[in-house]
Amino acid sequence: MKYKTFWAFPQIRRVFTAIFIVALLPGCFGGTKKLQPAELQPFTPLVSARQSWTARIGPVSFPLQISVASSVIGVAGDDGTVALLDAQTGRDIWRLALNTPIAAGVGGDGKLLAVVTKANEVIAMQAGRELWRQKLNAQAFTAPFVAGERVFVLAADRSVNAFDGQTGRKLWTQQRPAEPLVLRQSGVMLAVGDTLIVGLSGRLAGLNPASGSVQWEVPIATPRGVNDVERLVDLVGSASRVGESVCVRAFQTSIGCVNSTRGSLVWAKPANGVQGIDGDDQFLFGTEADGTVIGIKRSDGERVWRSDRLRNRGLTAPLLAGRSVAIGDATGYLHLLSREDGTLLNRLTTDGSTISAAPVLANNTLIAITRSGGIFGFQPE
Repeated sequence: MKYKTFWAFPQIRRVFTAIFIVALLPGCFGGTKKLQPAELQPFTPLVSARQSWTARIGPVSFPLQISVASSVIGVAGDDGTVALLDAQTGRDIWRLALNTPIAAGVGGDGKLLAVVTKANEVIAMQAGRELWRQKLNAQAFTAPFVAGERVFVLAADRSVNAFDGQTGRKLWTQQRPAEPLVLRQSGVMLAVGDTLIVGLSGRLAGLNPASGSVQWEVPIATPRGVNDVERLVDLVGSASRVGESVCVRAFQTSIGCVNSTRGSLVWAKPANGVQGIDGDDQFLFGTEADGTVIGIKRSDGERVWRSDRLRNRGLTAPLLAGRSVAIGDATGYLHLLSREDGTLLNRLTTDGSTISAAPVLANNTLIAITRSGGIFGFQPE
């Protein structure tokens, strides 16, 4: 099959304002009625964890992804402050003020960090200094992906751009056909071997990272409905990768797994969630739109368990950490559920504001960041 490369796509520019309007309208998906969050019940901790450190970055209201590489993490705040922290102590390795509001980030490989600004610029940093910045043709809501001394950026017009990590020279652009609307939240971008895997609308695509050529495309979900809002289909981060298996969520539609070597769909099952997923070689875990937490088999998508104890609490995407599934909520709690059956194992507190990003694990430290800019590190005892 031949794939056409779209170097210019003027229709996108004409509808780009609509992208922002629809993405910002409250209640576009699921109505405007405020649902009562489930009350938190008393519990006995079944796993021990202690808060080992705290740090601050400033308010976070954009779709933040915490960059993790070995024992360091990259974080950023609304105002353009970017920091590389030691994951074990929370201390700054370096901190840089870009003095421009951030729209998406942080991507990194432990040394090179990259963000996208609201001025549609991708900025790369290293050792506490700015290396370069390049203008994008469209806004981006997905953190740049940094690998192989390159910076890859997925923009809202479904274009993928590759830049040299040290110089900022644009290496290639891949433009795919696009629907007029996208979500104002993180999409999917990761690497498996020598393939760059990207979520493009409802499809997962494998690209050659050296040239941008499309090697395969697999539909996870298909647009349906009679208007643009009803037809909106996007893959949302984070994704779960184990070996050649890559599993992703399509916004309010389905969860599916792809064999990234063959470029083929293994399975796809209906699921009504808005956040990414995580898992291991046995199970996948997700938070549904109503706050139900589910565990399903990676092999075929069949449900193993479900928990209703966190319904309507504004949950993040989950993180599998050992035998616990860690999930943040809108009131600043970090819930640890059993990977085996969804039993509550522990509940950790932060500063009472919304957990802004999916928690991460770095150097055996569980890390969460809140909307007010608090960064919290927890360690098992």
